[in-house]
Amino acid sequence: MNDNSESNNTLLRSGSAKIDLQHLVYAVAAADHGSFRQAAEALLLRQSTLSRCIRQLEEAIGVIVFDRSSGGVQATQAGHSFLRSARSILEQMDALVTHAHSTGRGEAGRLAIGFYTSLSAGNLRASLIDFKHRFPQVELGMTERTRARLITALRNGALDVAIVTGDAPFQGNDTLSLWSERTLIALPEGHSLANRDAIHWTDLRSETLLLSHYDSGREFEDLLMSKLVSPQDRPKIERHDVSRGIIKSLVSVGFGVSLVTESDIGASFSGLIYRELRDGTGPSRIGYSAHWRADNENPALASFLKLLRERYPSPST
Repeated sequence: MNDNSESNNTLLRSGSAKIDLQHLVYAVAAADHGSFRQAAEALLLRQSTLSRCIRQLEEAIGVIVFDRSSGGVQATQAGHSFLRSARSILEQMDALVTHAHSTGRGEAGRLAIGFYTSLSAGNLRASLIDFKHRFPQVELGMTERTRARLITALRNGALDVAIVTGDAPFQGNDTLSLWSERTLIALPEGHSLANRDAIHWTDLRSETLLLSHYDSGREFEDLLMSKLVSPQDRPKIERHDVSRGIIKSLVSVGFGVSLVTESDIGASFSGLIYRELRDGTGPSRIGYSAHWRADNENPALASFLKLLRERYPSPST
């Protein structure tokens, strides 16, 4: 039997009184069993040990918790009130310990994720749904920013991880290559290219291509330059200091065409149709990657990265 009631248990202080949490456990057990003897047996203690500890508890709080008799014990009126509070304290302590263990395993806590891709469809949306299903206790904080602002947020610790296009590493951060998405052309309804199932880059020669100054306009422009090396094969490019949503609005009213990735087409947008862009080798794709600070020890981040590696294993694994 465990007869060491003076072990290093957590102490509660109330005024000058010190209350051992284990003594609260003994008191609640005695109340549940209605007997010091039965409670001691259930707790693998000597009855004298349990009785002494409860007496010490009563002396510490200045309240008689139990009326003793040959038939067992019964809580006094003041004891009922004390035992309600004792049960609440023990439940809170159990919850606190459970939460601490879950946080340490990456099963709870908070994860701040930055991105500048759409969440209406695609792999990021699916990954977040999967993560939330596996770790429902982790609070997710989502931030949509430009690449430059995401880098700053990672550097100052405001973000745990950033999901961006391309795989060029941010200075001082670790990088994980993820998925790739097809590049599509967004066209207004009735456009001459709308009847084609697939469109080649060279078909854009006479078009006006609308791009945002924000991400991922820069990646689209770099992709365009790599596909159409000769300047005379390239469309006229107009850059606007507006969001992707405004670019789509401009396309829908006939100001030009634009480039999007697959995840952008999950949300319906009136007046737009999308077609796949191809070159001689097939569909054109843009890759995505995750970036995080190497010194970030957030357990929830480790769980998220583990999920990403499972969903998007590198070719070498």
